[in-house]
Amino acid sequence: MLFARVVGNVVCTRKDDKLVGTKLLMVQPVGLDDKPRGNVLVGIDAVGAGEGELVLLVQGSSARQTSKTESTPVDCTIFAIVDTIEKDGKTVFTKSKDKMVA
Repeated sequence: MLFARVVGNVVCTRKDDKLVGTKLLMVQPVGLDDKPRGNVLVGIDAVGAGEGELVLLVQGSSARQTSKTESTPVDCTIFAIVDTIEKDGKTVFTKSKDKMVA
């Protein structure tokens, strides 16, 4: 699992039949300091995430384990929108403030 920020949308007028009706989002993996880690990815949105939100994503075979992605040709799925992160007994992220404090 990775933390990532939703940074954009991907629109495809033609795609595999198993992906019709799915939303594709561009996500930038980030660390707890909210700084980019690695390359931007395209993921299937299984939870209704929006641009700018902090999300959790999975890659590889785990990406096909959600109810929306089962038996589909995907390698990256957004499966959760982060509300709060606690580390060492301290809150380091709160969605309402949308700021990481590592």
